[in-house]
Amino acid sequence: MVKNDLIKKVRHFFNLNIYETKVWVALLGKGIATAGEISEISGVPRSRTYDVMEGLAKQGFAIAKIGKPVKYIAVNPSAVIERLKTNIVNEATEKAEDLAKIKTSIDYKQIEDLHKVGIQPFQPEDLSGLIKGRTNLYSYLKEIISSAEDEVLIVTNLKELTKQMKILKPLSELLKRKKVKFKIALNASEDEIQQFKELKADIFKTDLNSVFCLIDKKQLFFMLSGNQNEDEDSAIWVNSPFFSSALSSLLNSAIK
Repeated sequence: MVKNDLIKKVRHFFNLNIYETKVWVALLGKGIATAGEISEISGVPRSRTYDVMEGLAKQGFAIAKIGKPVKYIAVNPSAVIERLKTNIVNEATEKAEDLAKIKTSIDYKQIEDLHKVGIQPFQPEDLSGLIKGRTNLYSYLKEIISSAEDEVLIVTNLKELTKQMKILKPLSELLKRKKVKFKIALNASEDEIQQFKELKADIFKTDLNSVFCLIDKKQLFFMLSGNQNEDEDSAIWVNSPFFSSALSSLLNSAIK
C-alpha cells in the first residue's frame, strides 16, 4: 500500500490529477501490468483506468506494450522529469517569442497609447507603489534599469548583489553599450568586491546597510528587508526627480 502523503507529493510534483497519480504510482510498483491489475492495486475504477493509462502513455509516464491483453510499462521517473523539463523550456521559449511578437503589433501600440493617456494627468510625485514577490521585484528592476539614459546607481550588500547577478550581468553589458554610467556602492570587503569584476560597473566600498537603486536621478527603487519566502519580498518604487536627484548627489559625493 502506498501512503497518502506520497500520493499527494507525486500529484504536486508532476502536476497530475488524483486518478493519474494513483495509477502511475501503482504501475511504478508493479513495473509491467494490465489496466485491470492496476485498477485493483490503485483503487481506481476499471472503466476509468483504461482512459487514464492511455493518457499517461501519451504524456510519457508509461509505454503501451504490444500484445493482448494490453500491458503498460512504467517509465523511469528520472526520464519523466527530464522530459517535463524539456517541455517546460520549450513552452517557455515559445511563449517568450509570442510575447516578443506582440510588441510589434498594432494592438500593442493601442495598449501603450492607453497607458500614456492614463498616466498623463498625474504628477510625477503621484507615481509610486509597492511591489511584492521577488520575481516581480527583479522583473521591474530589470525594466527600469534597461530604460536608463544617463546613470544607474545601486547601493547594496554582498548577499543581495549575489542574488541579482543573473539580471545585472547582462544589464551591465547593455548599459555599457548605451554609454550609461553604472555605479555600485557595495557593503563588503575589498576582497569580496573582487568577486564582481565581471560586471561592467564601477564598484565602490560602502558602510551603508541598505538596498536601493537610483535611475537617472529620477526614480528610486528601495528594497525592503529580504525574507526567506520569496513571495514576501517587497520593494517601494518612487518616481520623484526632486528627492532622487538630491539622494544621488549625496551618494556620488560620498563615493568620491
